[in-house]
Amino acid sequence: MTISTFEDARAAVAAGLPVEAAARELVGAMSAEERLWCLDGDAPTWAGIAFLGRGGYHQAPFAAARVDRVGLPGLAFADGPRGCVVGNATCFPVPMARGATWDPDLEERVGDAIGRELRAAGANLTGAVCVNLLRHPAWGRAQETYGEDPHHVGEMGAALTRGLQRHVMACVKHFACNSMENARFSVDIEVDEVALHEVFLAAFRRIVHEGVAAVMSAYNSVNGAWCGQNRALLTGVLRQEWGFDGFVISDWILGLREAAASLDAGLDIEMPYRMVRAQHLPAALERGEVSWSAVDDSVAHVIATLLRFDEVLSRPAPGPEVLGAPEHRSLAREVAARSVVLLRNEPVEGQPVLPLASEGLRLAVLGRLAGTVNLGDGGSSDVWDLDCHTVLDGLRAAMVGGEVLHDDGSDPARAATLAAGADAALVVVGYTYLDEGEYIGQTDPSLSALFPPGDDPELVERYHASLEARRPTIEPERLGDRPGGFATGGDRSSLRLHPSDVALIRAAAQANPRTVVAIQAGSAVIASEWIDEVPAVLQAWYGGCRAGPGLADVLLGTVNPSARLPFSVPVDEADLPPFERDATRFRYDRWHGWWHLDRQGTRPAFPFGFGLSYTTFALTDVEVVMEPGVLVVSGQVRNTGGRDGAEVVQVYATLPDPDAPARLAGFTRVEVPAGSAAHFEVRVPTNRLAIRDPVRHGWRPAAGRHHLAVGRHARDPGAWHVEVDL
Repeated sequence: MTISTFEDARAAVAAGLPVEAAARELVGAMSAEERLWCLDGDAPTWAGIAFLGRGGYHQAPFAAARVDRVGLPGLAFADGPRGCVVGNATCFPVPMARGATWDPDLEERVGDAIGRELRAAGANLTGAVCVNLLRHPAWGRAQETYGEDPHHVGEMGAALTRGLQRHVMACVKHFACNSMENARFSVDIEVDEVALHEVFLAAFRRIVHEGVAAVMSAYNSVNGAWCGQNRALLTGVLRQEWGFDGFVISDWILGLREAAASLDAGLDIEMPYRMVRAQHLPAALERGEVSWSAVDDSVAHVIATLLRFDEVLSRPAPGPEVLGAPEHRSLAREVAARSVVLLRNEPVEGQPVLPLASEGLRLAVLGRLAGTVNLGDGGSSDVWDLDCHTVLDGLRAAMVGGEVLHDDGSDPARAATLAAGADAALVVVGYTYLDEGEYIGQTDPSLSALFPPGDDPELVERYHASLEARRPTIEPERLGDRPGGFATGGDRSSLRLHPSDVALIRAAAQANPRTVVAIQAGSAVIASEWIDEVPAVLQAWYGGCRAGPGLADVLLGTVNPSARLPFSVPVDEADLPPFERDATRFRYDRWHGWWHLDRQGTRPAFPFGFGLSYTTFALTDVEVVMEPGVLVVSGQVRNTGGRDGAEVVQVYATLPDPDAPARLAGFTRVEVPAGSAAHFEVRVPTNRLAIRDPVRHGWRPAAGRHHLAVGRHARDPGAWHVEVDL
């Protein structure tokens, strides 16, 4: 059978021809110009940037590799870490909040919902899966990932990938070692092989093995080579060691520096415009700096992936009514409630402050964020959701038999007066997109040389015609005071609350002993200077379109909090490893988060995996059984309190090597009725305990005596301890 169109390739695959062979044959039927067309985005640079500045990121997907003559559908990319960014879609809580649920099944449901909305918006590829580790809480984009631990992050990212890929192709990002924001275009990360593979690549490896369609390279450099043209990463690790069979795209606009080097390294598509490669690749091919076989390899990667996902992508797309569908908003509320971490709940007059009894309650709600739609970052993950409910909205709807009073907290004395006359006070504090987020600011002026002098007029005309067919997207009123384009964002300048927030907390606490603090932020907030002055504290994140109702569900006891911290909260900044947000060179090692604190012998304010409930739990009858290739950890979770609830059982492994960090080896969330017990089982494949061998450049199987701690967080004094020999 001759393959000269994408439809021919489909038929050949259906008849039994391997996907890769069909893709190669179609590449052979394409002209040189058509093959080169597939190596970058389809849009002209300057017209594309102008559209981006008018909110274009939210108006239409980014197209690439579409070749009409052979019927190649190409790519239609839209972002989606907290919801489809094209159209007026559902905004879910940020990934860090979802990481706090420690529930891959719930995250898979979120992925399914986001995937449906992406297809409805015209996308077939999404950059929703961000699994860069939270190395330090100052990182501006911390909210877009799931936490500080590679196993936990990998499992949550794999779950999102499974859900998304029922509807679209997923792209995992940013490969690799991207966890500094302001310096992302200039910093070189130095990292040894062991730290690179055991810590910073582990989640990517997990998601590649899950079957993710695409990988996005990072802006930064690793060990002296820009990630968009880093052959050691893109070919040596990704393709040769891991066997990745999808395609690799660059990060947006400044994702590569040299056309030939990026292609030779294994980057398939420069996104999203016809920019560096369109200017320089044809001449580089003529000079022999890179081969046409590399071009064919990249085009084949794209076509083979489209064929592999053809069954999914050929299904009819949902209609526009799926954007913001009621069932998705209901899920957003469930996730918002399930993500709230109860950090402190001390008794006042003999009873814990939370949950609040809404009947007849007079509640003072303080702080400007209580009445603000606070979705988080204003960059590429922003979602133009038109139906967002604040904390005040949620409480007023839920407290039918009570009274909700509000003060924006701009005058702490006035706010304290309101608190003094209430039965309880809730102070909502934290950050916004002005404090942390994707960095859209000044870069190295020399990067301007990467841009073309102008656009092809014919391409501009086609591009504008394609935009005319898009569905209209309404810009939310809440964006009215923002400048055009993205918010500036960037890394945090402080890990503590603003002084005005601290003053408000203290004023409320002095006026009302039943004061609750809810923190909205993307990662850890140091609270040591004020936390002992209030009885109750919750980490409430950027909670999405139903942040208010979700928080109200927890405050009023409709939902028993079950979230656990996906990172450690230190007592002081000095307890953390260094962070330089303007660095040009920085070294990463195996020690950050809970490993760094343990190594230093430093007690955290709140340990990794910590979270309280309105009930109490105990682990009993824990045992470990060795099956071929798997350690089966099982036991009972007893609910020793008076409310139904859920516990997260966590398994930590200490390796025989005294210089190696311990590892989170597995976890499971268990629902337990009040006064009852439930069985739990955590299966730990022994290859999860393998160590990287920098001499052989591979993995050494786990061997020797391993110590397992089975508990409720990384510092659980009540953990069960078991020794196993492998």
